[in-house]
Amino acid sequence: MNEPANALTSPPGGPDSPGGDRSVVVSEKDAGRVAFASFVGTALEWYDYFLFGTAAAIVFNRLYFTSLNPTAATLAAFATFGVGFAARPVGAVVFGWLGDRIGRRPALLITVVMIGAATGLIGLLPGYAAIGLAAPLLLVLLRLLQGIAVGGEWGGAVTLAVEHAPPEKRGRYAALPQVGSPIGTLLSSGAFSLVLLLPDDSFDAWGWRLPFLAAFPMLLVAVYIRRKVEESPLFEELLKQDDRAKVPALDVFRTAWRRLLVAITSALLGVGGFYILTTFVISYGADTLGMSRSLMVNATLVAAVVEIVVILVMGRVAERLGPGRVTVWGGVGSALIAFPVFWLIDTENPVLVVLAVASGIALLSVAYAVSGALLTELFPANLRYSGVALAYNLAGALTGFLPFAATALLDVSGGTSWPVALLLAGLSLLTAFGGLLGERMRVRDNVTTT
Repeated sequence: MNEPANALTSPPGGPDSPGGDRSVVVSEKDAGRVAFASFVGTALEWYDYFLFGTAAAIVFNRLYFTSLNPTAATLAAFATFGVGFAARPVGAVVFGWLGDRIGRRPALLITVVMIGAATGLIGLLPGYAAIGLAAPLLLVLLRLLQGIAVGGEWGGAVTLAVEHAPPEKRGRYAALPQVGSPIGTLLSSGAFSLVLLLPDDSFDAWGWRLPFLAAFPMLLVAVYIRRKVEESPLFEELLKQDDRAKVPALDVFRTAWRRLLVAITSALLGVGGFYILTTFVISYGADTLGMSRSLMVNATLVAAVVEIVVILVMGRVAERLGPGRVTVWGGVGSALIAFPVFWLIDTENPVLVVLAVASGIALLSVAYAVSGALLTELFPANLRYSGVALAYNLAGALTGFLPFAATALLDVSGGTSWPVALLLAGLSLLTAFGGLLGERMRVRDNVTTT
């Protein structure tokens, strides 16, 4: 596992290439501003993306797949949800090329516009009753656009934040884009909680569309903030040295494939586990156990608040102990709690249900908090955007259909939750293994701080 690093990076023991002692100057003042801009963009991206997951659980199965029986309609809605994950590696390749060849900043401007526009258009999309088969087909198309945009967003956001940050403080700055995920959950779940207060007829007719339409004004804010962000100093140095890969994704697969595999494994829980405990659990609690949709959505709101605290704390811990070790803790902890989480949900006690969802997401967030720090240090600067984006989004493609798989397992097992708990435990242990290997493979950028 000793792929060559580029001239701006070196392994923990020291430079491993000629010129490896050259350094790039970063400003701690700029680091906070860039990390905040990355956070704002990722918050919007995840708001848009999570809206679809919640709507897939409680809206799309009834309004866009009405010709199917209830179980088949839910499966179809979750399959549409999973399509977005399948599209994300495409976005990783396209925007990884743009980010590693043209610049991190222009790539991130395009991604935020794409996903905001696609989400707003979903709010304008007529249902099956109005336009028939065209409704689910257009829904799938818009979900594909969401997936392609998200495929380039997260990798670029954490890359830009990390490359502006002092090496000894990368854990905290890499954690800020991660906070975009629970903020996106709070915004999306909060928006749905409000519109669920409407009468059922009003909710189905127009109420569910309001959270999607809100993406348009939020997009304007995100673009305004992103336009003020400066390009990565490491990328500018790559331009001066003309040390850019012609086809970065191809070079990742050819020269850094071991790193890619480790990065994918370490990211599985933060992506797939989250959707098991949100998208699937909302559907499971409401449709299988008969609990209120509002209770299940509100449980994710509480969990999102807990997640913010965990992410910020673990970002600091990673600076002392290393992001790989923290990933191991998160994976093992999530595996241990997988069955108790579903046992508590199965009690149908509202307090225990909220506790279960919050506890499960808190533990998987330990690994998620440090994904940005770990993945960016697994790839050299000239392949970083592509490597991080590919790893994270291939993990998403592998786990994006887990709500679908969990629903199918639930149907096969006669409505019992233990197969889903086993699925979550297995995913957690894989992530722990990825963190163990990843800690040993980290590379360092040669930067100095002003």
